[in-house]
Amino acid sequence: MNPFIRLATEDDAPLILDIYAPIVRETPISFEYEVPGEAEMRGRIRSKLEHYPWLVMENDGELMGYAYAGRWRDRAAYDWSVETTVYVSVKARRGGVGRTLYNALFEALRAQGFVLAVAGITLPNAGSVGLHEAVGFRAMGVAHNAGYKFGRWHDIGFWQLQLQDPPDDPKPTMK
Repeated sequence: MNPFIRLATEDDAPLILDIYAPIVRETPISFEYEVPGEAEMRGRIRSKLEHYPWLVMENDGELMGYAYAGRWRDRAAYDWSVETTVYVSVKARRGGVGRTLYNALFEALRAQGFVLAVAGITLPNAGSVGLHEAVGFRAMGVAHNAGYKFGRWHDIGFWQLQLQDPPDDPKPTMK
């Protein structure tokens, strides 16, 4: 079977956690201290899918990675901007999974009417910076000492990607 991308469902929560849990437990990439439970992850998927895409790449029943978007800021003027996230299984890294997922995510976001994507990356993280820049993100700036995990402070770099030209009279984004 060939890998394919589809919308996530709540039933993907255990497989998503298989990818995400080691990142929480072993790295500062995620600022979560505790791995969320399956019920929590199901809720996160359900909540995102109410307005944003959450995509997974699957191959022979195994999840290779996932990417999703969510609200970037709370004020109404930001309704056309999203924050994006991508995670790739350790076994599938450096094989184009992240790039493929992100490109599919951007296509969906453009179709919904979103204009700007923002990504936050715990620094240093050359792999993530490389991926984001390879798909078109450009550096915005760094928030120094933004999060504390594993006994030290970590910087967060922010990158942005213009998904499409901003319309003069934007319509509400589609669900």
